[in-house]
Amino acid sequence: MTLRARRPAARILLQDRAGRLLLFRFDPADRPPFWVTPGGALDPGETYADAARRELREETGLDLACGPEIARRMVEFVTIEGVPVRADERYFHVRTDAAEIDTGGHTALERQVMKSWRWFTRDAIAAHDEPIFPEDLLAIFDSLETEDA
Repeated sequence: MTLRARRPAARILLQDRAGRLLLFRFDPADRPPFWVTPGGALDPGETYADAARRELREETGLDLACGPEIARRMVEFVTIEGVPVRADERYFHVRTDAAEIDTGGHTALERQVMKSWRWFTRDAIAAHDEPIFPEDLLAIFDSLETEDA
């Protein structure tokens, strides 16, 4: 049995005016490329909502309120740093009119592995040939459309 560190994390479902979601492509040396939503681990003493806003600002340059928590996942994985974790991920839905983002706030590690970003439609997510996380992103995406109806 592998011991796993606890990793509370805030993830952002950033949706543009056209309804597309922003995803970042990770290209680590030790595994195939994959795509993920913006977000990351909480800093000590930080709430999930505070972490969501900080991560959004650091990863996209957008300083926006992150709305209510709309989804939660418990998932196990190995971080880019090689640490096995059990993550408690909370998802926040954010809308923006911005088409471009600013990745100037990325850490050195993020600059090394986060090679690109892209806005995805629902159909593009469904048809994409590289892994996208969370694995249930389409179901979450559909719930966003229901929420807007």
